[in-house]
This record gives sequence, structure tokens and C-alpha cells, in this order.
Amino acid sequence: MAICPLCNGFQTISYPCNKCGAMMEDTGKLSDYFDDYSAYMEIDLMKLEDGFNHSFENGDCLHLMQCPACMTDIVITINE
Repeated sequence: MAICPLCNGFQTISYPCNKCGAMMEDTGKLSDYFDDYSAYMEIDLMKLEDGFNHSFENGDCLHLMQCPACMTDIVITINE
């Protein structure tokens, strides 16, 4: 079983916004935002439904990054 370093607090990430240059904030796993119960579902099961073809096979955790200045959202891939 793979472990995401961001989800488990082993690592932090600094990512500049490509629109305004401010530092974006990690708002957590993308799959946590699918519906009211998705944060409580099995992580590997949610990877099969996240819309990214190889996140399960590659051991990727998709994180939603948000810019606090201009509210831009992007999805980044973190290797577990």
C-alpha cells in the first residue's frame, strides 16, 4: 500500500500560481471533493473513479491546489 507524503504530513509543497504568482495552498485530495461521502471512501477505489486514467496504476495521489489571491484551482499529481 502506497502512502502519499502530502496526505500524511511527511512533506509540504510550494507551488506558485501561474496567473498571479502567489503561493498556492494544498486543499487536499481531489477525490475528497466528489460528494459528501467521498472523503470516507476507500482511497484506491476512488482512484478508479477520479477521471485520471492511470492514477491507480501509477500510485498517484491527485491534490487540489488553490490560490488564496485569485482563487485559481489546479490539480497536481503526487507520487506515492
